[in-house]
Order: sequence, then C-alpha cells, then structure tokens
Amino acid sequence: MRIIPAIDIIEGKCVRLTKGDYNTKKVYNENPIEIAKEFEDNGIQYLHLVDLDGAKSSHIVNHKVLETIASKTRLIIDFGGGLKSEEDARIAFESGASQITGGSIAVKNPDVFMNWMNVYGSEKIILGADCIDRKIATHGWLEKSELDVIDFIKEYESKGVKNCICTDVAKDGMLQGASVDLYKEIVNKTQVNLIASGGVSNMDDLHELKEIGCSGAILGKAIYEGKITLKELQQLC
Repeated sequence: MRIIPAIDIIEGKCVRLTKGDYNTKKVYNENPIEIAKEFEDNGIQYLHLVDLDGAKSSHIVNHKVLETIASKTRLIIDFGGGLKSEEDARIAFESGASQITGGSIAVKNPDVFMNWMNVYGSEKIILGADCIDRKIATHGWLEKSELDVIDFIKEYESKGVKNCICTDVAKDGMLQGASVDLYKEIVNKTQVNLIASGGVSNMDDLHELKEIGCSGAILGKAIYEGKITLKELQQLC
C-alpha cells in the first residue's frame, strides 16, 4: 500500500482544514517545499498536493508550488484542486505532476474528464470521489450532489478509470479513524485501485486500510499534529 502524505495549499502555504471548512484553516508551514523535502528525507516516495485556492476558484492557482516541489524533490506527485479544463491539466503536468485528480469536473463536465483520460492515459488520471453522507461532494466540498459514491465510481470504472481517491468529508481532519466500512464496500464492489483519504489518526488505521485492500492511503493532519511520526512511516514504507 502506498503511503501518501498530503500537502494542502492556500496562498502558497501548507495548511490543513477540518471537514473541508475553509474557516478552520490552520497554517503548518509558510514554505511547503520544506515539508516536501522532509517527507523525501524520511523515505517517502509519494505526495498528494491539493490546490485549495484552485478548488474554490475552479481553476488551477498554485501551480508554482507544484513546480517548485517537483523540481527540487524526486517525489511522485498527484495534484488536484480546481482542475476544470484542458488548459488546467496541461499546466499541472507541465509543472511536474505525475498524476492529476478530477472530482468536480467528473460530475459537472464528464466529457472533459474523459478527454483527459484519452489524452494522458488512465494511469495518469485519478477519479476524485469525495462524499458527504455517501453523496458525491464537489467544488472543494462546498456542494453536495445526489450521486451515490459507489454508483459514481462504478460508472467511471466502466469507462476505463483505474485509480480513485475517496474521501469521506465527515472524517477529514478529525483524527478519529477512516471510513473503513465504506472503503471495504468500494473494494468489494469495484476493481479500482482505491486510495483512502480522511480520518487517519494512527498507525493502526494504516494497517487496517492495508488489510482491507486499499492500494494507497493519504494522511495529513496525523503527521502535522504528531500522531504519526515520519520515522514510523519510514518503517512502514
């Protein structure tokens, strides 16, 4: 299972939110490259980089942060947040992303999302299936649709999607454990490579996600709040 620390960006700074609420913003570092290098120095290979300004603005904003991290580390970066067009995708990949995540765009404009799949290939495109009460959430989790998360994933799996990040918004930033039952259901009912996100609070959570068959786990606040150390992650990696 891939261990994938997250760096969320607002105004160029490394922050974390609780349940996706921008009013709960907490700044952990003014310079995200310092965090990224620390991850790399401790044996981390992967990074989940989220442009929260982009998610709110519906277009890529913090691509310079992506470019800096990609050029100064060897981290394999998946980038998301506000990618809504062919131009956004082009900028993200040219700035150093190895993969990009599309969530809202897959709901609101599936033709653009599928074109990304056709142009860049299914290995480079991740479906973002973020949900509130099992309903797909969009636009930086500020809106909730009526799409069931399992149906949403299965529909895109039938179109060739191989990789999916699923975040239960109610768990995000709460440090109270991941949505294991939901992830079990996704693993059992689909064949996608599932990356679990939200709620990871300790090493036991990571071991449990591995046991149920997740291909990756994203964690953020647990690292920044000292609940999981980089040395522990290094041993797991």
